[in-house]
Amino acid sequence: MFRRITSISSQVIILAFGFGFLGTVLYHDFLFAPDQVGNLWRDYPQELTMVVTMIATVLSTITTILFTISIHKTLKHWMSRPNSPVRLSAGVAFSKGFVSRPKYLQLTTLMLGIYGVLRLLTAGWTTLLTPTCFLWPIQMQGTELDITGTPFANLLSGELQKQSLVDRTTQVQDNALEVLDIGGMLSGVSAAGYSFGLTGIFDFNGAKYNSSTHGIVPTIESYSGSHEVPGANRTRLGFCGGNVTTNTAPILGKHTSVSIPQGYSRNYSMLQQGLTANVSCRAIDSSRTQFLWDTNNSNVIDTGAAFRLWKITANCGANMPMTQQYVTNVDASGDASVSSIGFLPSVVCPGPMNMNETYTSFTILSQGFYKYSFLDASVCEVIPLLTTVRANYTNDLISSEVISSTPFRPENVQLLSFIAGVAKFQSINSQTLMINTIGDTLYSVYSSRTKSCIVDHLGSQARVYKELEEYWRGVVEFSATFLRSGFMAVGSFPDNTIPDDLVSKVNGTMYISTIGWTWRSATYLFAIIPIPIITIITIITIITIIITILQVRKEDSSFSIAFDPSNTGHLIMAFAAGNLIFEDFYKKGIIANESVEVKLKVSDKDGGVKKFVKAG
Repeated sequence: MFRRITSISSQVIILAFGFGFLGTVLYHDFLFAPDQVGNLWRDYPQELTMVVTMIATVLSTITTILFTISIHKTLKHWMSRPNSPVRLSAGVAFSKGFVSRPKYLQLTTLMLGIYGVLRLLTAGWTTLLTPTCFLWPIQMQGTELDITGTPFANLLSGELQKQSLVDRTTQVQDNALEVLDIGGMLSGVSAAGYSFGLTGIFDFNGAKYNSSTHGIVPTIESYSGSHEVPGANRTRLGFCGGNVTTNTAPILGKHTSVSIPQGYSRNYSMLQQGLTANVSCRAIDSSRTQFLWDTNNSNVIDTGAAFRLWKITANCGANMPMTQQYVTNVDASGDASVSSIGFLPSVVCPGPMNMNETYTSFTILSQGFYKYSFLDASVCEVIPLLTTVRANYTNDLISSEVISSTPFRPENVQLLSFIAGVAKFQSINSQTLMINTIGDTLYSVYSSRTKSCIVDHLGSQARVYKELEEYWRGVVEFSATFLRSGFMAVGSFPDNTIPDDLVSKVNGTMYISTIGWTWRSATYLFAIIPIPIITIITIITIITIIITILQVRKEDSSFSIAFDPSNTGHLIMAFAAGNLIFEDFYKKGIIANESVEVKLKVSDKDGGVKKFVKAG
């Protein structure tokens, strides 16, 4: 009896271990290994896989041995009940392995099922115990600066009024002007190149963006870039680099006691505010007076070196002219070299061309001369959009995709004015005495993509306009990132806490790449089914043995179980001792013999001889 209780206890312990482990995985959804173990597994995957397989094999072997013992014990006591020779032979065969008896489909199916489950035990334990690499998702939430509402409009208006510069649309301080100049230009170049299949990674303040910023600022500390504290007056519109505050943290959920592992790497997917623009460029129709574009007003100045002073005028609607001046190199006769000199003037109209329209867009008029003559007189309508983007933070790179967008509202006039001012500042500073960065961008991107010279395709402006549209989109998006960075820089607000009326919610998911155990699919559960099946069958058979022993001893106190049913010799001896008479080995005789029921009995008269007798 003690051995039977030990067998049951052993199986219960193994079953408890398996189900306890599985239950922990299912309860937590994820069960990760300590970082030290994870690093070992990453460095020595084959060796540790072998160790886990060996453990699974040992557990499978123990379970199989206990199951086989329980079957043997069950047969011993099962034979004390009436059974046909067919069932007896099936039980004996089952205790040794699998034997097919197609004539008896029920017995064969049962044997086949249990035999298959036994063979899958090792696979089940291996599946249960082997850790795998997976991404553990953890919800994140936080806040960032909200530039879309009236509170920020009032704040921006106040900052603009503090400045002493005359031009309100470019009222930023000293070094910040250089940031806007170079940053805006690089963002435009990156956006234009990326849209035509060129690699475009834009770096601003130490953060790396894929092609363009999309108007966002990093909300993850490890991706925020510079950690230097900005100096006095180097925040807000005076921002020229420095630590940008982040306020995001993981939501621990229901399992607060589970510590978050460092893992191999961490990626993030965040929903946050962005800003972009729909830009549409086209040629100016000379027959329409809506776009009055005058580039004829220029004169040559000779100061030892010859220069041409340009006064470019554009009609910005309702007969409101806008004038922009430029200076370029020319020779003594006032002409410029077509191969070395490039002039691409742009005039930014800070509002819509039709005064009846809402102030939600602005217009840029441009034309190329000399080596930029591939760009005809053109007009680009820029419609900024407030967006919600999904920002993906992966491998030190920030990539964004627009989820939704809305046009500017009346309360965004100050924001629109600033963006138009950045575009104006960029259009002025892109032109030097000899070249224009916008023109060079159009030229180089086109040539890199088409592997041909842009001047050989002067008849087709569509691709050039597409490049110009992407360039200005990049500039607009950078202007929003500059604003967010300046107002979220350390020192911009007391205690680095943004007021409640200036924040918007940020949420998303952090994905930790680690190693451990996770609920992967229904296949995972299917693979470990053999473990509980065999364990439960073993426990049931042993319980059946105990009940049978008690019943048999109650009926026949002299009954002994010193009999091995899997031993063919024991079976022959027991049948011979019973002097049973069976039919001969012909078809009808075999059928008749299989219907006879016999049981194992201990003889009181012959010194306790065990023999099979007919039941009944």
